[in-house]
Amino acid sequence: MASKKSPVILITGASQGIGAAIAKVFAGELKGVTLALVARNARNLAATARTCVKKGAVVETFPCDVADEHAVASLAAAVTHRFGGVDVLINNAGVFAAAPFVKTAVSDFDRIVAANLRSAFLVTQAFVPSMIARKNGDVIFMSSIAGLGAYPNSAAYCAAKFGVTGLAKVLRAETREHGVRVCCVYPGATWSPSWSGSGVAEERIMPAEDVARAFFDVYKLGRRTVVEEIVLRPQLGDL
Repeated sequence: MASKKSPVILITGASQGIGAAIAKVFAGELKGVTLALVARNARNLAATARTCVKKGAVVETFPCDVADEHAVASLAAAVTHRFGGVDVLINNAGVFAAAPFVKTAVSDFDRIVAANLRSAFLVTQAFVPSMIARKNGDVIFMSSIAGLGAYPNSAAYCAAKFGVTGLAKVLRAETREHGVRVCCVYPGATWSPSWSGSGVAEERIMPAEDVARAFFDVYKLGRRTVVEEIVLRPQLGDL
């Protein structure tokens, strides 16, 4: 295992958007940090990795569909073989697609729930046992304000993010006596490639770097303190 001076941080969905921003913040702020970057898009993942290496991080990329049970098992084996374990797990992977409830296809519902919720369950179940055994670790879940309140045309996404919220709460209750800190982050509208062409001005939306900074600040608190939940919204309010 890496020492406390060089923790191993695993970030899913690290190829773009908030996930890539989180990787860059940790790379820039923690000298010699080890990053295990996970996403389906190997090319974009490599680009994130190059930036993090330039900032001084030790980086390994693991292309993986984290909604696939067998792929996650292979990921866990590869990461454990390479680094011995993970100190911080950031469940950031997810997708969004809008549709009215009555027009949401079952296939789209399943895909969105799998990408946002099933992935978090699978990856967490793969890496949390070793944290419990060591009595030390951090798990941070990416939910959304859509995991706190209903949004029209977002049935699948809201269902998935409400699920992430519940998953985080259960894990917190089960691991609090084992030295594992669990946090759930609820961002509002955050700039990412998915907003391109939406017609919404970038200035109206939170920068991904600000949300990423919150993840880092949560981690940096002393071990006797845990931020269980954190809500981030654009200064001008929700869209």
